[in-house]
Amino acid sequence: MPPSVPADPAADPRRWLTLAIVILSAFIVVLDNTVLTVAIPTILRDFHTTLPTLEWVITGYALTFATLLIIGGRLGDIYGHRRIFVVGVALFGVGSLLASESRSVAQLIVGEAIIEGIGASLMLPATLAILSSTFKGRERGTAFAAWGATAGVAVACGPVVGGILTSDYSWRWSFRINVIVAPLAALGALMFMLRGERAERRITIDIPGAILIAVGMFCLVFALSEGGSYGWITPVKDFTVAGHLVWPATRAVSFMPLLMLFAVGVLVVFYVVERRTEAAGRDPLFEFGHFRLKSYRYGLLTGMVLSMGQLGLTFVLPVYLQSAKHLTAKENGLWLIPTGVFVIVGAQVGGRLIRVLGTTRVVRIGLMVYAVGVIVIVWVISPTMTFLQLLPGLALYGTGIGLALAQLTNVVLSEIPPESSGVASGSNTTVRQVGSALGVAVIGSLLTAQTISHTLAGLSASTLPASLKSQARAGVRLAASNYTPPPGTDPGAAQTLEHVLAQGVTSGTRIALLFAVVVVLVGTALSFLIPVTAPVGRADAASPAVEAYDAMAPLAPDSALVLEPD
Repeated sequence: MPPSVPADPAADPRRWLTLAIVILSAFIVVLDNTVLTVAIPTILRDFHTTLPTLEWVITGYALTFATLLIIGGRLGDIYGHRRIFVVGVALFGVGSLLASESRSVAQLIVGEAIIEGIGASLMLPATLAILSSTFKGRERGTAFAAWGATAGVAVACGPVVGGILTSDYSWRWSFRINVIVAPLAALGALMFMLRGERAERRITIDIPGAILIAVGMFCLVFALSEGGSYGWITPVKDFTVAGHLVWPATRAVSFMPLLMLFAVGVLVVFYVVERRTEAAGRDPLFEFGHFRLKSYRYGLLTGMVLSMGQLGLTFVLPVYLQSAKHLTAKENGLWLIPTGVFVIVGAQVGGRLIRVLGTTRVVRIGLMVYAVGVIVIVWVISPTMTFLQLLPGLALYGTGIGLALAQLTNVVLSEIPPESSGVASGSNTTVRQVGSALGVAVIGSLLTAQTISHTLAGLSASTLPASLKSQARAGVRLAASNYTPPPGTDPGAAQTLEHVLAQGVTSGTRIALLFAVVVVLVGTALSFLIPVTAPVGRADAASPAVEAYDAMAPLAPDSALVLEPD
């Protein structure tokens, strides 16, 4: 029989097994979105397909995931987070099995982008809600630190794991790992996770809200992710759906800004509908009334900006290392391993510092360390840069992420009532997905534009023959950092072209990273709007009123934090 909620969760030793299950599950969800990127060339050859077609595997996963996160969190609030977690894990495993045995891109998309994406959208909000109800006090900060470190390590390790599996085994093992882990996670959840308390009344499902948020988030994330491909203002190529032409490239305006305006309109309607549902005393999908809580409101906003700036390294630096340093995918991943290591260090240090400084102050320190790390990387980056020169910047960056990321999640959920922790967790992950998509769009476009601009300037200043210059200009405008000298180019001229391109990519990377620094500094400024929290040690030795509240609500997620006056 599965364990039920004890009078004091801190007395249940199975909580640490719950943490292990949650960490393992969060790891495979985040890893799944990064491990496959390095396998794309191999899959292209195996399936004899095109890059735009294959990109739908990764883009589709992100779209499904972001679209359904809030809905997945609310389903956990209604039916129980452990139950929804097990369903999500099962779907994730089935999708991985289908993808691992796929014989076509269509089958791969169904398994990875659709079934796995749905499973992940159910799993991840449930993991955060389960941590909120299982841990309190000092242990809650430690649990969130472990969760945040896991996410950071998965992002850093994805390219390494993907490179090793693809090079030495098969890209299919990127999915087969999940097929092995998913049943273990589901079995562990059924055996060791708390069932949770039943709500006094059954919460109804807000169908109109679910439809509106799904349509709005899908269109918004799609527009942000694909704007560079189809054109932000002027159309770059035809927009088609299932082979049917929807918006030709001959139109005066691209389809993407129109889609974004439509998404914003749908989300505005979603806001109006939810507020009316809330005012009528019914059960909205998303309770906008929670935004009156400063920790939730400004925590979400800071998290979105942080995710946008985080793309400064997770997107820009790998492009630089492969384009300017000419590292292989595996070498690229190995260079970035210290990031994951220092995320773990930062998360563990942050979990201890909250006992002295409080959670909000730890988040602010982490954001500042994060910004300094990116500045150091900007300072040392060059085509002749060595790994040891890059290491201090990666160490500071990883430590800052570890300090800020997990404890920011702790802040966001600190005042949310237990019955809404699932949808709040889904919202937390959703805004970060939107921030990531916005970061890819803005920072990626900036990197491409500045790389092309500086490379063209370098070509004009070079002594290359006029005909080769003209050919290279056309190639750079088309391929940006992926441009390579055409076959048969004179070795001396090819070397000059590679040098010019490396310098152009370096200049473009510096500017993109400086923009990321500005974004992180904006996030740091926003974090000063979050109410300051007392150190957890002080929360544990709180006033009799606080102790009485904890006695009445031992599972309340805000038991780890005490808000000080502004």
